[in-house]
Amino acid sequence: MGLSEVSSGKLQEYRIHRRENSMVDRGKAPSRSTLHQEIVCLRQGLKTAIRHGWLQHLPDLSEPFRSSEKISHRAWFSPEEYRTLYEATRERTRNPKRKRYLWEYEQLHDFVLFMANTGLRPDEATRLEYRDVKVVKDYATNETILEIEVRGKRGVGYCKSTTGAVRPFQRLKKRNNPEPTDRLFPKTHPGLFNTILDEVGLKFDREGNRRTAYSLRHTYVCFRLMEGADIYQIAKNCRTSVEMIEKYYASHIKTSLDAAAINVRRPRPAWTGPGKGKPILAPNAVRTIEKAPRGRGGTVDATDLKD
Repeated sequence: MGLSEVSSGKLQEYRIHRRENSMVDRGKAPSRSTLHQEIVCLRQGLKTAIRHGWLQHLPDLSEPFRSSEKISHRAWFSPEEYRTLYEATRERTRNPKRKRYLWEYEQLHDFVLFMANTGLRPDEATRLEYRDVKVVKDYATNETILEIEVRGKRGVGYCKSTTGAVRPFQRLKKRNNPEPTDRLFPKTHPGLFNTILDEVGLKFDREGNRRTAYSLRHTYVCFRLMEGADIYQIAKNCRTSVEMIEKYYASHIKTSLDAAAINVRRPRPAWTGPGKGKPILAPNAVRTIEKAPRGRGGTVDATDLKD
């Protein structure tokens, strides 16, 4: 078709055509992401035509009856699953299946603990050098933590770890006897990591999402949110945005829901029942007595019932 012939109506006909042909050939419709990629490719071509003056305007390429997407959280390890994981990696270091791979087992164990207590991205961890990490005493919490100078896709940033990252870092220094410019994790050992995940049955979560080394970052964020950490501070520490955390992390954390704010009960007003007109208080009413100035007899002149 010519460029000027591409319209919103033709694009909708194409979507229907793709679904019908796919049902005949494969027995199922193409996924939402597949159609989205095709429309993006078409949009880029039309934008190129506009830049060269071959087309005057860009047609509306949005889906007319688009349903909202399901927002699914990213794979992470719950506290019980995380305990199972690091116990499995620790068991490899104590009873290695092959002694010649003992260094790899120990590196992987420290990698799991380090990542789950810092929230670094895997690519940031592979770029990390020993001179970028400092063991400091945090005066705000009176705890020993790591201050990390991170270099990754968002440029240079800073991260403060939890106390659980200190011992793995000290073991790394003792084991490798490094120079300041050496890297903490020359390799992330993905094959060994996947093998252990398969052995303990943690490769996939309940929704079928595949767990990788990136899941340790998500685990760190979820653990901090479950402990009640400020979401803005977590976003700064992880070099991401509050919007990303709210969309992919906080939506499935049960502690993000405040039962005290949800289960609010409006107080019932007092009402006058049958009989002699005596006021009957609601169960949560409070009886108060207001004292007026004392008269000659020194008695209370006024009493009042308030809800």
